[in-house]
Amino acid sequence: MGRNFTANAPNALWLADITEHRTMKGKLYVCLIKDVFSNRIVGYSIDSRMKLRIAVDALNNAVARRCDIAGCMLHNDRRSQFRSRKRARTLADHSVA
Repeated sequence: MGRNFTANAPNALWLADITEHRTMKGKLYVCLIKDVFSNRIVGYSIDSRMKLRIAVDALNNAVARRCDIAGCMLHNDRRSQFRSRKRARTLADHSVA
């Protein structure tokens, strides 16, 4: 990718990240997936624990909302949640690179 974070069409490039928020009842983790073209959040997942499921759920949420995403490229950091085999299978199932 060469760190070129631009897209010429919807569902061409997505960015994913997990952020932590402190609340009065403990930590809350949010995984967001953003479409670079529209600059909108296309999928998300919220959980009290940062497990691999949060990344898989956010991806499934984005796929359900956007439907036709074959060929989409998803960029994220190297956290373990983004490197799991289950997430890799989910990406392959939806033809996301």
